[in-house]
Amino acid sequence: MTTLLIQSMSVPLTVNLPAIESMTVEQFYEFCLVNRDLRIERTASGEVIIMPPAFSDTGNRNGKIAVQLGNWAEQDGTGEAFDSSAGFNLPNGATRSPDASWIKLERWNALTEAQKASFAPICPDFVIELRSASDTLKGLQNKMQEYIDNGVSLGFLVDRKNRKVYIYRPDREPEILDNPETVSADPELPGFVLRMAKIW
Repeated sequence: MTTLLIQSMSVPLTVNLPAIESMTVEQFYEFCLVNRDLRIERTASGEVIIMPPAFSDTGNRNGKIAVQLGNWAEQDGTGEAFDSSAGFNLPNGATRSPDASWIKLERWNALTEAQKASFAPICPDFVIELRSASDTLKGLQNKMQEYIDNGVSLGFLVDRKNRKVYIYRPDREPEILDNPETVSADPELPGFVLRMAKIW
């Protein structure tokens, strides 16, 4: 059975689809193709999560994050940056779409064109998640740990509501910054600094 978890403003709504077994990677890709207007992720256990569209304010700030990362990536040249519309198949079987992400060029170029054209079977090296009004902090913290467990070397969780940034690295407790003006990604992304003024 495939379970759809539909996140509402308060609690996720679960829709059970009888007589449908857990989707394969190919079936999930087809499901996403025929539902292009939906924001869809899948957990490692096969649950399909349909998320509400980002509120305009959150989308605006997501865009500012993606622009900062994209501009740095263009100048740096050692990797590729992605916005929140990019989905990746993680090693644990989950399909996730970070709000912004970056992958080292040699890892990205090792994929086939067909892999790049679908949900690439790769875990980003760096991810950023921005907490929106519909996100629980605990849910995003679990997602950040999942990224780390699947190969992310650096992750930022931006909690606008409490003006905190959680910095995730493998084999460490998250570092918590209170109302920072900037957040440095050194040494993993040398020279990348996330400027928070327009994100708060």
